[in-house]
Amino acid sequence: MEGAGHRRYASLRREAQARETRADIAQAARALFVARGWTATTVRAVAEAAKVSVPTVYAAYGDKAGLVRAIAEAADLSADAMTMLAELETAGPPRQLAAMAAYDRRLFERSGDVIALVREAARTEPDLATAYLEGRRRGDETRRRVFSSWPAGVLRLGLDVPAAIDVYAALCNIDVYTTLTSERGWDAERVERWWGEALGRELLGA
Repeated sequence: MEGAGHRRYASLRREAQARETRADIAQAARALFVARGWTATTVRAVAEAAKVSVPTVYAAYGDKAGLVRAIAEAADLSADAMTMLAELETAGPPRQLAAMAAYDRRLFERSGDVIALVREAARTEPDLATAYLEGRRRGDETRRRVFSSWPAGVLRLGLDVPAAIDVYAALCNIDVYTTLTSERGWDAERVERWWGEALGRELLGA
């Protein structure tokens, strides 16, 4: 008869194996989605690349859209939002802008391919379109809270908080990042530095 300790460790092993399987599936899916695109990638292809059965993929993530959502969530975590939030709580306006630009640089540098994937999939998947817009909304909400916390006179004359959020979105986005790094030969550090300087010029008063 198995003892309680044996059953407990067997359960832990199964949980660890399940996490590894999920990670293998997500890694395989990300590689295929990036290489082939949303439409051409099938659940069967993901299963074959991850060396698992098709039912295992469905059990782990539900469907192809569920896979993309999981990959997008992991991408967001990879950008280290906690580091940005720690700086936002303690720094003044110029450093807060730099912290937000640094977060966007990390996100686009590490997971720009995932963002492009979600945007592609969102054209035909309403749930992913909603998830994409929700991610944009969360970013705007962070900036709204930061800009609203500044004393009067910090924002450049003529700017209100909604306009400041729009200016930030126009400067710090995946398309600008991709253009500068892929087409103009900038490295990620240069983009981040330019963003911080440009945001200061555009948003902060003299």
